[in-house]
Amino acid sequence: MPGKTVWINGTFDVLHVGHIKLFRHARMLAGPEGKVICGIDTDERVSSKKGPSRPINTTQDRMLVLMSIKQIDNVLPFSSDERLSSYIAAYAPDYMVIGDDYRDKPIIGSEFIKEIVYIERDDHSSTRIIDELNR
Repeated sequence: MPGKTVWINGTFDVLHVGHIKLFRHARMLAGPEGKVICGIDTDERVSSKKGPSRPINTTQDRMLVLMSIKQIDNVLPFSSDERLSSYIAAYAPDYMVIGDDYRDKPIIGSEFIKEIVYIERDDHSSTRIIDELNR
């Protein structure tokens, strides 16, 4: 049985157990012969969305960490919705794995994805971790 292509994307600034669960679920859907492609927000995009103190780690550092995770096959940086959508269109993934906090919200590139798989977004969050450290 041929593998599937699975798309995930996010900031992945401070990795936590919720991210690892996402990566594992994506790999399970892709299968051993499939591909897990990870889109990552650039530094400028993160700063514009989360404020000038973010990201904690640079795009290049975050990409290196993600490429070191065995469940991920490729990491692609994007700085705009259009670039994200063009990557998703080019890969035409079988699945996108995304947190259930995006249910009933617009998802960039969804028209190019065969199926969106929502996973439970537990209480883990890079922003929450960073905020707690800054208290």
